[in-house]
Amino acid sequence: MSNAAHELDLAIEGMTCASCVAHVERALATVDGVQAVSVNLATERAHLRLSKPVTPETLIRKVERAGYGAHRVQDVDHPETSAKREQERVALAQQFKWSLMATLPVFILEMGSHVIPAFHHWLMANLGIWNWIIQAVLTTVVMFGPGRIFYLKGLPALARLSPDMNSLVALGSLSAWAYSLVATFAPGLLPEGTVNVYYEAAAVIVTLILLGRLLEANARGRTSDAIAQLVKLQPQTATRMINGQTEVIEIAAIQPNDVLLVRPGERIPLDGEIIEGNSFVDESMMTGEPIPVAKTVGAEVIGGTINTNGSLTFTVTKTGKDTMLARIIGLVEAAQGEKLPIQALVDEVTRWFVPVVILIALITFGVWLVLGPQPALSFALVNAVAVLIIACPCAMGLATPTSIMVGTGRAATMGLLFRRGSALQSLAEIKTIAFDKTGTLTLGKPQLTDFEIAAGFDKNNLLSLAVAAEQHSEHPIAQALIDAAKTADVNAARLESFEAIPGYGLRAQISGQTVLIGADRLFTQQNIDLSIFTDTAITLASEGKTPIYMAVDNKIAAIMALADTIKPSTLAALPALHRLGFKIAMITGDNQRTANAIAKKLGIDEVIAEVLPEQKVAALKNLRAQHGAIAYVGDGINDAPALAEADLGLAIGTGTDIAIESADLVLVSGDLQGVPKSIALARATMRNIKQNLFWAFAYNAALIPLAAGLAYPYFGVLLSPMLAAGAMALSSVFVVTNALRLRRWHDKNHSHQAH
Repeated sequence: MSNAAHELDLAIEGMTCASCVAHVERALATVDGVQAVSVNLATERAHLRLSKPVTPETLIRKVERAGYGAHRVQDVDHPETSAKREQERVALAQQFKWSLMATLPVFILEMGSHVIPAFHHWLMANLGIWNWIIQAVLTTVVMFGPGRIFYLKGLPALARLSPDMNSLVALGSLSAWAYSLVATFAPGLLPEGTVNVYYEAAAVIVTLILLGRLLEANARGRTSDAIAQLVKLQPQTATRMINGQTEVIEIAAIQPNDVLLVRPGERIPLDGEIIEGNSFVDESMMTGEPIPVAKTVGAEVIGGTINTNGSLTFTVTKTGKDTMLARIIGLVEAAQGEKLPIQALVDEVTRWFVPVVILIALITFGVWLVLGPQPALSFALVNAVAVLIIACPCAMGLATPTSIMVGTGRAATMGLLFRRGSALQSLAEIKTIAFDKTGTLTLGKPQLTDFEIAAGFDKNNLLSLAVAAEQHSEHPIAQALIDAAKTADVNAARLESFEAIPGYGLRAQISGQTVLIGADRLFTQQNIDLSIFTDTAITLASEGKTPIYMAVDNKIAAIMALADTIKPSTLAALPALHRLGFKIAMITGDNQRTANAIAKKLGIDEVIAEVLPEQKVAALKNLRAQHGAIAYVGDGINDAPALAEADLGLAIGTGTDIAIESADLVLVSGDLQGVPKSIALARATMRNIKQNLFWAFAYNAALIPLAAGLAYPYFGVLLSPMLAAGAMALSSVFVVTNALRLRRWHDKNHSHQAH
């Protein structure tokens, strides 16, 4: 259900790991009227599909009861979002600083006495029990000052029986701290030989996890750079012209039909149509194409692009959310916020992960207490705490969304717009691509190359009738005939009535005569004999031209031929797709011979020709039955159903809005080399996600047994809680840093075009 009225976005506050995501999703899913919910840790958003209206307040209360904050996402104010993130980062930096200052003395007092015997003797002689009391005070300051967030969130989550990462940190650090307090102030309660303190473990755990979160916040800030860069493209002011006078005004005050002036070197403020001047406009930040585009009167300009040399005056056609830049930002955000199918597995694992870790920690404690060497209680505590700390599932929660954010952001800078994040996974898995012909593989601007007439007809008279019939048609044939008539200096006859017959051609009443123009199937339907032009049609089709027939008063009058020019980018893109291992099909309404001639020229594997617009969907279903999942590339209104039917729809950005709305991926520049580029990028992103998931899962699978002490009987090795905290923090930073490598990705096949 794509109706925007039944979709809602919430900004979620306070999530730290994959378990948080699962808790928020479960809480929202229980609300009556919520059909589907997807929560993203990297973007901190919840996207809901509703089967009936639900008030945002109801949803927000539900999130708050689950222990998190939420507010409605209106038209996103990006500067405010990034400012809020920066505030959070600065607050984290402060917390880490204070935590470190209080932890260092604890670490030195405890570890120093273990490492340097002379220091130990000096402490015993001069401080005695005060050594432990000082550590107790400083550790308590660390835990309930900078580290209080872990207890404020973790303990209520535990009480609700939905523990998260904060619960693991809270349990681990509180266990070490409480045991140490007993050892310090009531040692008689502990068995002989177990009176030890672990203040440094509790303090260092909190400090290291705060450091991990700070590093992660710094790295995550960079994952949304793509959107920040896009937002910066729009100027804040524009020069408006009124009665020949200019005034500088805020962008927000501009209305459609206002006239704006853009001087050389300035950014074009909004979308519009040029009414005066000519220049070259650098559209690379939108389309990924490095060469500035020539613009003259009547040309469209895009807000955010740069006017390079001449002054331009243009009428504003779109403002606010309707501009191309705003739509691109919206598309990138939507793609970044979406979950990939691969994420479903991760979610299922993390849902059970934290409860299982707590169980493993309890078993570890019990086994060491019963079977461990003396002091068994100390060993039991240390190993149980190490298990709790090492197993925090932050890395799992970040593995997929950070890669999607960086991958889709990188794609946007190359003029490849993923309308759905899940298209990344689909695109990486597809093996067959079907192309529309006209306007996709070709320029879609056919020229009249041949015009043969039957005996008894006059060429100029027929051309005059043809132009009259086609003047109201939007078909490319119409423009080709009008251009030919201009060249021959022929005027149109008087049109009395006109009827378009989709997929066949047209019927018109001109100066008392009935004129039919169209493909051979139109004349077969009307029982008009075409046999006099059979040989000509075969010859024309073998040359890759499209034969079009014309009849006057039910008599065949002429055969015309149109030839469409193949796009220069097509000649480079299709071999690149073959190199990537793809099978290429072409679906076209053109006749079989013409289609075969073009397919031969382009090395296309499979041709489906003479297809009416409504038959394209059936053609795609047949291809899917033969070859499995299929992608479709198209540009026109007639491609919209096929784009929606395909497992993955790629729309040419120069095409119609309805085609773009039906697609999963938009090639903004219309350059078909974007197809192999987007596939190569999708594959790189999926590789990156798999690396992240491997690291996150393998790391936990390998280190939990080590933390539990399984290596001790064989190698005498134990993992201290401090090392566990350091390793846990590093795993998240590794995952985010690995995802950030995608920012520098470029297509090796087209490296000269990557920016």
